[in-house]
Amino acid sequence: MDYPSTPIGMGDFYQDHRGWLLRWLRARLHCSFTAEDLVQDTFVRLLLAPSAVHHLRHPRAFLATTARRLLIDRSRRMAVEQAYLEALEATLAEGAQAPSAEQCAQTLEALALLAQALDELPARARRVFLSCYLDGETQSSVAKCLGVSERTVRNDLVQALLHVQTLIPA
Repeated sequence: MDYPSTPIGMGDFYQDHRGWLLRWLRARLHCSFTAEDLVQDTFVRLLLAPSAVHHLRHPRAFLATTARRLLIDRSRRMAVEQAYLEALEATLAEGAQAPSAEQCAQTLEALALLAQALDELPARARRVFLSCYLDGETQSSVAKCLGVSERTVRNDLVQALLHVQTLIPA
């Protein structure tokens, strides 16, 4: 079915597929609130690129892929937050002084800026950055996984690092 990129076309697309996507996410997440959030995030992503909805042969596959990628991004963001909390807990267990409220606020702000910077990156550059820096994978293993050269992985890392550096002051 063709869905024009007009607001009416997007509205029809939303009405036709929202319920299915919500059920699909609920079955996988077992959490209605998270499923609702991801449905909204998925359709917001589509609203930002309305031409993507034109002439979709398999709209449900497209929606599922978009939602799955958003879920991966969300999981990785949560892993960064969890790593921060664990590091904070370890610091406190060593008897170090607890960070001040200002330090906590600065750290949370930096994490929010990092999440924003990662969201603004092209999908492959974001995946390369997270795979190398969060998952600890080597550049060569990331290159093999993505089916690209190591040079492409290095270029994506440079792009990601430069973008993150522009948003997060040193």
